[in-house]
Amino acid sequence: MSLKSIELQIAIPKTFEAGKIAEQKQQQSQIAQQHANTSMEKQVIKNQETVLESDPYAKLDADDSQPDEQSEQQKREKQEKAEQRVKHPFKGSFFDYNG
Repeated sequence: MSLKSIELQIAIPKTFEAGKIAEQKQQQSQIAQQHANTSMEKQVIKNQETVLESDPYAKLDADDSQPDEQSEQQKREKQEKAEQRVKHPFKGSFFDYNG
């Protein structure tokens, strides 16, 4: 197949354009791959730093999470409830001073 000089004048610049377009597409795919890798790394770091499941013994007690005044009041209420449960029906309810 022989090419005439006029056909070469059109064909040669188009081959350069086609080469540039192919290079740009290759660079775009590389950039997309790099972007995917960085987003994956960020996701892995985020997953390492966040707590996905918590153990039941790691939960805070109600006394630890509340302010001091409320916790003291709740402690007193708990002590009163414990004392009420501990009271014996006969012991300590009557004092005999007759000696």
